[in-house]
Amino acid sequence: MNGLILVNKNQGCTSHDIIVEIRKILNTQKIGHFGTLDPLATGLMVIAVEKATRLFPFFSKTDKLYEGQIKLGFSTDTYDSFGKPISPEIIDWPEKNKILKTINKLKRETTQIPPPFSAKKYKGKPLYKLVRNKKEFELKPSKIFIYFFNLKKYHAPFLDFEIKCSSGTYIRSLAHDLGQILGCGAHLSRLNRTEVGTFRLFEAFSLEEIKKLVDKRKIENFLIPLESLLPQFPKIILKETESVSVKNGNMIFPENILRVIPQDSLQTPVSKEKEAIFRLFSQEGKLLALAKKKPEQNSFHPFLVFC
Repeated sequence: MNGLILVNKNQGCTSHDIIVEIRKILNTQKIGHFGTLDPLATGLMVIAVEKATRLFPFFSKTDKLYEGQIKLGFSTDTYDSFGKPISPEIIDWPEKNKILKTINKLKRETTQIPPPFSAKKYKGKPLYKLVRNKKEFELKPSKIFIYFFNLKKYHAPFLDFEIKCSSGTYIRSLAHDLGQILGCGAHLSRLNRTEVGTFRLFEAFSLEEIKKLVDKRKIENFLIPLESLLPQFPKIILKETESVSVKNGNMIFPENILRVIPQDSLQTPVSKEKEAIFRLFSQEGKLLALAKKKPEQNSFHPFLVFC
């Protein structure tokens, strides 16, 4: 059982809670996720099962799309509505034009400091544990990119928004920063993740739906197999005898190849900055490995083996 599951997370549970439940449902321990969601947040989580957990580098840095709501008037210690107020409540709401100008300033490449109550680690320990134990620490800002930050509706004190951002962006921090700039305080009151890379929320399953499908032995209805993943990488179908070579990490040469899809992908120039990656398949359609093209040796080197 190797592949990805798209889960529609409910509010109130942690990302770790989702992992624990999936482990119970599938009766396997090797489960991971490609991006956390806070307890407040709902929506799309990409869960990896068994060998698919090894694909973390390819899915963990993908862009995200959210829709949600920010409440103006006061800040909280967690930067969302699950936290305690840390500023007096203000009911002198800013004008819509001022809000739009402030939001527009956030649409760019910038840096961001994670919220103090978060799973972000400092010297190996989650920040929220350090905060609870009243430990002092100093965080370095991380680079993020805001592709768009759209105000969908302003009904004071609430702002309904949609935002597309790079991986690692904390929407809670954006809500908090917005309140600080506007001078009225703010916190995140609702958040729903609708996209992770090419995956969409409407494709996701609730934990209850997954359990029912497992009970009916219809795992294929929700599990995205390894063979369907990373379609952006060309597909090499190997000759029948090459599975052992791949398993041992041996170089694959043109004479070992049965077919390449698309056919012209071998002629694509390889830049020094970015290596060309190919998916190696058996004749039966099983994904054997990911390989890097080595033009100087006219070969392919398996660097992530699944067989």
